[in-house]
Amino acid sequence: MSLNTYLLYIILPILSLSTICVFIRFLKGPNIADRVISLDLMVTIGIGSIAVYSILSRQGTFLDIAMVVALIGFLTTVAFSYYLEKRKKND
Repeated sequence: MSLNTYLLYIILPILSLSTICVFIRFLKGPNIADRVISLDLMVTIGIGSIAVYSILSRQGTFLDIAMVVALIGFLTTVAFSYYLEKRKKND
């Protein structure tokens, strides 16, 4: 089994199934923190998908895009946690 076959028939279906499960959690999340965590996990799954596509297409420039997406996802999570802290102090 080659790497491309492994990525196409095992990794991509697992990423697709996990995206569906996380999106359901995003829709059903009882509070906003659950929704933000699921959104962060969808960003992480997207980074994994970009990495798989980079390997399949043999173009390393997509990994730079994945790093930028990871940085943006991290900063949004930090900004949201800062917002929750400020909201708790005001209540």
